[in-house]
Amino acid sequence: MKFIVRILINAVALGLTFWIVDLCWNGEVLPLLIIALIFGLVNALVRPLLTILTCPLVILTLGLFLVIINALMLWLTIRLSMAFGVGFTCVPEFFWNLIIGGVVLSLISGLATALVKDDRE
Repeated sequence: MKFIVRILINAVALGLTFWIVDLCWNGEVLPLLIIALIFGLVNALVRPLLTILTCPLVILTLGLFLVIINALMLWLTIRLSMAFGVGFTCVPEFFWNLIIGGVVLSLISGLATALVKDDRE
């Protein structure tokens, strides 16, 4: 049940981010759930490794490099979704769209996660 709630939170956060930042999403809801699953897998498998490898940069920039990591995770999610033929019509042209998208996604998912209580808290 918690897994489904997390996927739905990711789907809502991603949908709002794609709508706010205009990241070439086709606007369909069912592919958004698949994109949220891909995003969850990318964040679970790739992000920790990338964060560990770039730890000196994160420390040097006082955590601001995490915004770049968020943008890269968003870009990887979009590329994988396009490879599977799900939900996107193009890759965003500007890296700044991904940076803004990463910040917006972090804010929305952080807010949504704070509103949904976890058993461990």
